[in-house]
Parts: sequence; C-alpha cells; structure tokens
Amino acid sequence: MQGTNKAKLRKYETLQGYLFIAPWLIGFLLFTMAPMFASLYMAFTRYDILSSPQWIGFGNFKEMFTRDVRYWSAWKATLTFVFVAVPIRLLFALGVAMLLNTKLRMLSLFRATFYMPTLIGGSVAVAIMWRQLFGSNGAFNSVLSSLFGVSEKVSWITHPSTAMWSLILLAVWQFGSAMLIFLAGLKQVPTSLYEAADIDGAGWWRKFHKITLPLLSPVLFFNLIMGIINGFKVFTEGLIVTNGGPFDKTLFYVLYVYEKSFRYYEMGYGSAMAWVLLLTTAVFTLIIFTTSRSWVFYESGRK
Repeated sequence: MQGTNKAKLRKYETLQGYLFIAPWLIGFLLFTMAPMFASLYMAFTRYDILSSPQWIGFGNFKEMFTRDVRYWSAWKATLTFVFVAVPIRLLFALGVAMLLNTKLRMLSLFRATFYMPTLIGGSVAVAIMWRQLFGSNGAFNSVLSSLFGVSEKVSWITHPSTAMWSLILLAVWQFGSAMLIFLAGLKQVPTSLYEAADIDGAGWWRKFHKITLPLLSPVLFFNLIMGIINGFKVFTEGLIVTNGGPFDKTLFYVLYVYEKSFRYYEMGYGSAMAWVLLLTTAVFTLIIFTTSRSWVFYESGRK
C-alpha cells in the first residue's frame, strides 16, 4: 500500500513538472524546432515567399560553393572578425578583470562603468552612434585634429582598410560581460597559492602563468565558446554601421543571409546558408571542446 502511494506521488510530481515547463516546451517546439525543420526543407528548394517552394535538391549548396563569389567574401569577413575580435576582447576583458581584482578605491564604480557598454548592448542605437563617431565628420576625426593636427577627414567606416577595424573596436568595447565572468573566476583563486609563490620568489609573470591562468582556464573556456558563437552571429554592426561595405569587406555571413532571404527573396538559398553556418559553428565548438582536454584544468584534477 505504501509503495503504491509513493508511485502515485512520483507520477503526480512528474505531471506537475511537465505542467510547469509546458509554456517553455510549447514555445520551444513552435518557435524554434518547427522553424528549424521548415528551414531545413527550404534549404533544398527554390523559394521566393510569393510562390510555392520548388524542390531542387542540392542546387542551393552547389551554387553557394561553386558560383557565388560574395558567399566566400562573407566567410572571409566573418572569420576575420571571429579570429581577431574575439581574442582581443578576451585579452582586454582579462586584463581589466585582473586590474579590478586588486584593492582599488571606488571599485564598484569602476566595475559598473566598465560593464556599461555591454549593458547597452549591440543595439541599433549604439551602431548608429558608432557610425557617427567614425564618420568623416565624427568625433574621432575631431580628436585627431585637435591632438595631432591631422587635417584630413577620413571616413573610417567606409575606407577598405579601416572599416573592419572599426567594427572590431566596437566588439572589443563591449567586453563587460566577459570581464565580470573573469572577475568572478579570479575571486575563486586561493590567495594562499600567491603567498606561497611570493615566498618562493616567483615574479608576476610566473604567478600568472603557473597559478592564475590554469585555475582560470574553465572560465576562459566558457568565454571563448560564447565569444566564438556570438562572433559568427554578428549582424547589427555590419548592417547599420557599414552596410556590408566597402566592397563587401564587412559583409558578415548573417548579413548576407539576411540580404539573400529578405532583400532578394531567395529564402531557400538563405536557409541553406543558415544551415551551413549552424554546422560550421558546431564544428568550431566541437574542436574547442576536444582540445580543451589539454589546456582546461579543474580543481578536482579531471580535464
């Protein structure tokens, strides 16, 4: 009798659990899984929204890989952004976190100030502000003129050699989230290890290399994964600040997906591009997870 009551109680609790997660589960199925399967089908069709999809098999992928020159320009711009902006942002965030981990006066104010750009986020308003700052008549040229006497007004967001760097600078400027995560990780490093290193006469670099970096590697691993995923998804900055120019130098992959899907109404082609991006991001993430066994260390001793 008692066993029967326990079984009924477990079933009741299980039902309660499903009822609590039902809103999220229904939303996930309707607004995430269903569109994903629909886009997977459309990736093998020619679909312009106005007419019914026409099955063409691997036609979109064949055109993508063999005939579309702008497709490879989009990959070049995206990979450049990921491999340059993500490491610089992580290094900058780690440096600021280590600075804030010291005993500074007004430390809370500094933390809030450094986190403010990330709190604002990569919104359209920030992108418009950035476009004004680095335009030919922007504040950046005014600073160069007043401090260094540079009279030539260069539009940094439309010049082929500087447009990408202006967007990388915007990404680095929004380092606050990674900084706070690094700071939380630094707080968990035992001070006794540093004290023992001081007794042994270890310098700053040796303490950082032998103590800080290994114990901070799980946090670095998390920030690296999130940075790469967000780097592949960069969109707003390329659309608002540079609109993919000049000469497709900042034509990011997601921006090109948007153009193909909603500007040229090639929804099938855009769906195929989106699935290639998903698989590429998954491959990069898998590579990082696989290699993490050799450089991520945990207190339990397991990698």
